[in-house]
Amino acid sequence: MPFREKLLRSTPGQVDLGLLLLRLWFGGVLAINHGLPKLGHMAGFAAGVAEMGLPAPTLMAYAAVAAELVGGLMLAAGLGTRLAAVPVTLTMLVAAFVRHAADPFMKKEFALAYGVVAL
Repeated sequence: MPFREKLLRSTPGQVDLGLLLLRLWFGGVLAINHGLPKLGHMAGFAAGVAEMGLPAPTLMAYAAVAAELVGGLMLAAGLGTRLAAVPVTLTMLVAAFVRHAADPFMKKEFALAYGVVAL
């Protein structure tokens, strides 16, 4: 098979590998770099959620951390990905359009990238 055709065609195994790499990277980074660090600063994070005007800020803060940490790990592991994707997507939408509402698109872009991958 010519090189050009190899570039234009994908086998099911290649698609699966690509999806695995996306899940591992985005899920793992979301859990380890975003969810896990917030656990040690829950009071400050909840205060930030309260400043956004969201109801039940402490509950919402814990829900966001659970979405990022547990949801990220579930996405990375490929366990219950559809179920995990819902709170991750919602959390990233809040991050992009509530927390970073007044910020330029570049500040929203990171949260939107996680949200789109989860979606």
